[in-house]
Amino acid sequence: MLALIIFFTLFSLTYASPLNECPKCGTTQVPYPLSTTPDCGKPDYKLNCNNGTLEFVSAGNFSYRVLSINPNASRLVIQPPLIVQNTCLSSDLGLNGFRIDNNSPFNISRSNTVMLFNCSDNILLSPLNCSSTSPCREFEARAQQGVGCRSTLCCSYLKDSAMTSRRIRVRVGGCTAYTSVVDFKPEISVDAWPYGIELQWSPPN
Repeated sequence: MLALIIFFTLFSLTYASPLNECPKCGTTQVPYPLSTTPDCGKPDYKLNCNNGTLEFVSAGNFSYRVLSINPNASRLVIQPPLIVQNTCLSSDLGLNGFRIDNNSPFNISRSNTVMLFNCSDNILLSPLNCSSTSPCREFEARAQQGVGCRSTLCCSYLKDSAMTSRRIRVRVGGCTAYTSVVDFKPEISVDAWPYGIELQWSPPN
């Protein structure tokens, strides 16, 4: 009898688990606890499936394409916003950049090297790398998106616990554009940099 109970318990767990995992979005797996509909995953871990493209939606209701998901590390990487062609303005500038809701289980991981462009002189008072060796100079000089930012003041920093882990801020009067690279290595060509904003999520209760 005990063996039968154990069998049905294991069977129920095995059978129930896939029911709570969301179906693929296009070709992208959506592992638990990530959620694309109210009846799968956990609602607090909501992503959008937009015509087969998986998206993370910021607190400002701006959508960022999900590039990859690592469920074992509880991390995903989203595509940084485009820099509007022939300008040095981020496409999410009107929302003051990237922002995650304070109640969200997501935050920005410490693996991101953030580069800010078209900055005002006020940024020089901050503890950022605004030197000629900052990786943002390489981006401006060689990356196609960086053309409009040449000859502007740019700075970079590595996300860490001393800075807010829920936003990357741009604004008129500060810096007006940004990009991010995950696990930046200076020896890699600018065209091969792994562009993205890596987010991590806390496990559900």
